[in-house]
Amino acid sequence: MTKPRYKTELYRPAAGVAIFNRHGQVWLGRRAGEQSEYVWQFPQGGIDPGESAEYAAIREMEEETGISVQNVAPLGRVDKELFYTYPADIEKNSRTRLWQGQRQSWFALRFTGHDAHINIKATQPQEFSEWKWGNLSDTPQLIIPFKREVYERLAIEFDAFAKPVK
Repeated sequence: MTKPRYKTELYRPAAGVAIFNRHGQVWLGRRAGEQSEYVWQFPQGGIDPGESAEYAAIREMEEETGISVQNVAPLGRVDKELFYTYPADIEKNSRTRLWQGQRQSWFALRFTGHDAHINIKATQPQEFSEWKWGNLSDTPQLIIPFKREVYERLAIEFDAFAKPVK
């Protein structure tokens, strides 16, 4: 099956970050206000004008998790942007109404701090209502279905980081 070609100008530029602890687990946030069973995801968000993808990923991480850049170390990134398309029935808002979906740059970081350095209430409004450490291989089943293909790819791309470190 041939992958569809995306018209990049129709997809909102965004960045995301998978944060791994020293046990090889990945940080997951429960989206605030969501009632579906698919509510867990990594920090992610739009790239503001003038921002690099890496800067946007770090900014989103700090805003959504309270984790400071001083408490992470770079591990890697996905070489190409990953795309997802919004389903036709998605509620359109100011961030989605102009776009068909998102084109995301993804980064992997090692969390070097302690759980006490995580504060999901650091910025208001809160993106996440709770957080947990989980297994990278489980994340595609935890994310909303229209983003699942991206998380399946992340589970492959970042598998090497999902192992304990000494």
